[in-house]
Order: sequence, then structure tokens, then C-alpha cells
Amino acid sequence: MLRIFILLLILVPAMEVGLLILSGKTFGVPITVLLIILTGLLGAWLAKKQGTEALRLAQIQMANGEMPGEAILDGLCILVGGVVLLTPGFITDALGFILLFPGSRAIVKVWLRKMIDRMIKNGNFVFIRKF
Repeated sequence: MLRIFILLLILVPAMEVGLLILSGKTFGVPITVLLIILTGLLGAWLAKKQGTEALRLAQIQMANGEMPGEAILDGLCILVGGVVLLTPGFITDALGFILLFPGSRAIVKVWLRKMIDRMIKNGNFVFIRKF
């Protein structure tokens, strides 16, 4: 897993720079800069809206005595999506929007649940419940 992370840490910025250069040549530098700023602003607004909704859902679930597992996963996806949308680049913007829109986020949450379940079964992830 660490190797994949390091590989992505090297490849994604390189691909982002290439796409930004291509976009600058194709659409012009002002349009490319405007697109980067607009996706950042739209992402911040969407992250705030979705984050507030996830927080409200978690509060309702806790008030009803339920464990807010779905809301926590939503919040995690929204946090990561908002952060990568603030990073300039089209690849990170696509990932950010995938994590912020509820429909596509649902698919990511299924994958996250499977990954967490696998980590728990392998003993790499421990959940301690204290009352």
C-alpha cells in the first residue's frame, strides 16, 4: 500500500503539470487559470454544503442512539474531496468531485467499507469501543 501511495505521489503531480501545460496551449493561459480558480471555489462551496449535511445527519443519528457510521464515511470522503479540489489540477479536481457528489461518493464508500473490513480481518485496524 505504501508503494502505491509513493508511486501516486510522484505520478499524479507529473500528470497534472502535463495536463495544465496542454490546457494552457489548447485553451490559453487565462482560461486555464480561470478553470482552476472556478473549480476551487465550486469545490469549497460544495464541500461546505455536503459537510454540513453529513454533520447534521451524524447529529440526528447520535440523538437517536445510533452509531453514525455512514455519516462518518461521508464526512471522510467530503474532507478528502474538499482538500484535493483546493489542489490545482484537473485530475485532483475530478477525484474531488467524485468524492463530493453523493451518487459517486456512494460507490467510493462501498470500496472503503470493503477495505476497512479487510483491514479489520487482517488485524491491521483495531476498533476500540469505550463507554
